[in-house]
Amino acid sequence: MSFINGILSGLGYIVNTIFWFIPIFLLGILKLLPIKPLQQVLSYIIDGCASGWIKVNTANQHVFSRTVINTNELPPLSTKEWYMVIANHQSWVDILVLQRVLDGKVPFLKFFLKQQLIFVPIIGLAWWALDFPFMKRYSKALLAKKPHLRGKDVAATQKSCEKFQLKPVSVVNFVEGTRFTPQKSAQQKNPYPSLLRPKAGGCAFALNAMSGRLNQLVNVTIVYPNGIPSFGDFICGRVNEIKLEISVEEIDAELVGDYEHDPQYKARFQQWLNDKWQEKQITLNRLK
Repeated sequence: MSFINGILSGLGYIVNTIFWFIPIFLLGILKLLPIKPLQQVLSYIIDGCASGWIKVNTANQHVFSRTVINTNELPPLSTKEWYMVIANHQSWVDILVLQRVLDGKVPFLKFFLKQQLIFVPIIGLAWWALDFPFMKRYSKALLAKKPHLRGKDVAATQKSCEKFQLKPVSVVNFVEGTRFTPQKSAQQKNPYPSLLRPKAGGCAFALNAMSGRLNQLVNVTIVYPNGIPSFGDFICGRVNEIKLEISVEEIDAELVGDYEHDPQYKARFQQWLNDKWQEKQITLNRLK
């Protein structure tokens, strides 16, 4: 029965994605017209389509997955504010969970993506139409050969974020950089039994690219009481319960700076994020 649930649920996700991709992509092309009021109106409509995609996915989950998500009483949130959302990362299910819990409570969740992800079939073009910021990062080796490229990645990302200055947004950052596994944790020899070491660069980069516009932090801790599930486990209805704890706090102006070239700021920001991760490990232990 769980296998049949998985097949039907998976088909539901595919059909739902294709259905909403069509208006999102067509409106994204229309938004290329250099008329700023039109672009702003279309951005709200496109985000509304994406929110419709999430709502149908959530209905899919209620029918086939039947997973119960238990969370603390949510702190005050608004779709008219700008947020940085950070969370521990264990499974692709994390993204569906964040969308399900935060949809309609904060602006549509958007991720900083590697530039090459725009070529992912269908979904890459949807990300483009939804104004997901695509980051072009240069390796240290390339910058050594071509020093004139230094700073261009930051400038390009800042330019892509200009459209967020007038329209509220929630930027999601999985600061561990990859999904948690015991093997990866052992390789890092880190002090967090259920987390990987946080990578501060991406988070600091996003705050700097948004020029301090992200003024509130939504800190989400995700726990799978029966073990970390795969996407297949989730759509087949094998995940009975997921626990979340969500907190909100102001982002101090001192947390915005030049992570690459200011060593004092870099050390301060890394310590701030390490403190958050120590608190998150305590929260994980309690929720488990």
